[in-house]
Amino acid sequence: MTPHVKIHPLVSPWGRFGLYSFFIDAPEPAIVDTGIASSPAEGMAPALEALGRRIEDVRWILLTHGHIDHVGGAHALWELTGRRAQVVIHEADAAMLRSRRAHVEEYLTGRGRYLHDPEGEAKQVAATQAVISGELEPTMLVRGGETISLGGDVTISVHAIPGHTPGSVAYVIDGQNDVFVGDAVQVHGAANGFPGFADPVAYRASLEVLRDEIRPAHLYLGHPYRTANGEPYGVELDREQALEALQQSLDIEQRVSTAVHECLAHGLHDSASPYSPYAPAAEALGYTGDPTLEPSPFFTSMHGYRTHFDHSP
Repeated sequence: MTPHVKIHPLVSPWGRFGLYSFFIDAPEPAIVDTGIASSPAEGMAPALEALGRRIEDVRWILLTHGHIDHVGGAHALWELTGRRAQVVIHEADAAMLRSRRAHVEEYLTGRGRYLHDPEGEAKQVAATQAVISGELEPTMLVRGGETISLGGDVTISVHAIPGHTPGSVAYVIDGQNDVFVGDAVQVHGAANGFPGFADPVAYRASLEVLRDEIRPAHLYLGHPYRTANGEPYGVELDREQALEALQQSLDIEQRVSTAVHECLAHGLHDSASPYSPYAPAAEALGYTGDPTLEPSPFFTSMHGYRTHFDHSP
């Protein structure tokens, strides 16, 4: 029988927030997600030392998706392993690991279209320089369906769960069904109070796969996503909490979808509202958060619906 593999959350500082990675204590140790440039040295290394482990011994860097706060520390972590760790990412998000510019283009072609910030591009360029430790070629590209050996009898199954990003994946520890999903289960969103996904249809389908097929025994989230009353979940959810978070995420997506479709059916109109041109959708949902606060999930999701259903005027 496969021995139980221990999972340890690693919290790295980032302003008023913490960034979460997870250490899989396998014969070939793995870290899931890497925070930003400073995270490996300032968060991961001392946390591992406290566990009696060394960052130099990490042999796998498993990236759940390509966003800056998940891949920003990848190059720095890879360097600390003596460049021996295998770096894994889905092929659809690989450009975000290879190129700082890919993050800027994502902003410009998506949420940046609605933020009307003349300094937006420059801010994105500065952010990529500050928090991405280096451009890096992955050593393993996945599409979903792969099995990765972490030594001994420990294996990880890779599942494609697109929606939050095109290349979002779940890593599942076989035999104990511990599931790492990064930001693919948004519930009510994080600090912005709104769920963010680039493709709403894929997002919903992926949530259903997680709920009905993968059925996590434990679900590990990339951030403390929020319940309906604004209380944050932890980042480690048991089976019951995982099912609740998945179902809430599906229910919220349905509410958002209904509001957006109604908004699109009446045509998009610019206004003085900070939610323009999606002000009717925000009103229908009772959303009063700041839609300009990066990473601006409100506009990311609105643009996702608009793009998918091709309702551009």
